[in-house]
Amino acid sequence: MSDTTLTIAIKNGDEIAFKTLFDRYYKRVVAYILTVSKDQDLSADIGQQAFITLWETRDNLDTSKSIKSFIFKIAYNKYIDHCRKTKKKETFLDELKNNSLQLITDDEDIIENKLKKLKQLIEDLPERCREILKLNKIEGLKYKEIAEYFNISQKTVESQMRIAYQKIREGFEDDNELYLFIVLSGYYPN
Repeated sequence: MSDTTLTIAIKNGDEIAFKTLFDRYYKRVVAYILTVSKDQDLSADIGQQAFITLWETRDNLDTSKSIKSFIFKIAYNKYIDHCRKTKKKETFLDELKNNSLQLITDDEDIIENKLKKLKQLIEDLPERCREILKLNKIEGLKYKEIAEYFNISQKTVESQMRIAYQKIREGFEDDNELYLFIVLSGYYPN
């Protein structure tokens, strides 16, 4: 079945034609996005989003134009949108980090006492929770790597990190500025 025939069928709501198009171009779309993103999972997600968008906007398909070019254009635009959102999020977090650093204007004795308190809160964590926090914050391991290291699920690692942050937050409930700094900066006392 030619691309033009598929385009006409898809425009008319033919799901089998859509699946045929998907099977024909999905891997190519993912490979195309992978060349710019260098991220297999992201590329696969964008490929899927591109085909979803194609299906959702099928009524507007121009049957005189190449559907192959159109799907690649949709994928490219999805990737650009992703990059813009990521950059906006990173900019926001950088600004938040800088603002929180500016808020911490205590003298050295107060800061030293807060750091001692943080160290004690971390030492009081359950052993596995403390080890997971250290691997993430000191060693820089990702949750998946920690899960493999301990032979546990990634959800367990996430849960343990949530517990650690909760305990630290509770310990600093009257000092949100320092807690915000710790979380955003990834700071871990030596």
